[in-house]
Amino acid sequence: MHPAIFLDRDGVLIENRPNYVRSWDDVDIYAQAMDALAAIHAIPYKVIIVTNQSGIGRGLIPASMVESINCRLVAAIEAAGGRIDAVYVCPHAPQAGCDCRKPRSGLLLRAAADHAIDLKRSIMIGDALTDVAAGRAAEVSQSILLRSGRGREQLQLPDAIALQPFPVYDDLASALHALFDGVWIGGSSFDQIGNNE
Repeated sequence: MHPAIFLDRDGVLIENRPNYVRSWDDVDIYAQAMDALAAIHAIPYKVIIVTNQSGIGRGLIPASMVESINCRLVAAIEAAGGRIDAVYVCPHAPQAGCDCRKPRSGLLLRAAADHAIDLKRSIMIGDALTDVAAGRAAEVSQSILLRSGRGREQLQLPDAIALQPFPVYDDLASALHALFDGVWIGGSSFDQIGNNE
């Protein structure tokens, strides 16, 4: 079985948008995230995006558009030397009561079943307390909150105290640097991509 790094999408890989990422024109990729994923492309972890996209369930974005955005994002990451092994989307609105919308663990559990993932050796990284809670619910080894995206605001919420302790980093590059310090891939290392703690 493989360990995995589960990544939220908005606020971790790309900028959040207050009115949802509705088309590729709304996508602003974090350069540090692209560099960090390229630096660790050969680690023996699956790299899997798990993302709530309630705009689908709210009737604001067609599921086909979300799939198109995700495909283009994965292609951009791969073109930059990184790797995404799978993408899992919860399309439901909050009131749907599904088991896949974070903070529930359904997306992680589905990915684990599909890809023979050892959750107890895996890591969840997101910019929201719901990401931390989803990782905890799936019993991953670490659930990490980033200050990028909504993370700084999330840390001020009362629920943040209830969920403590959990590691906090400025951005994906900082988190991956802390997790995989010393990894050298293709002549570059985290010490050369910046944004480290």
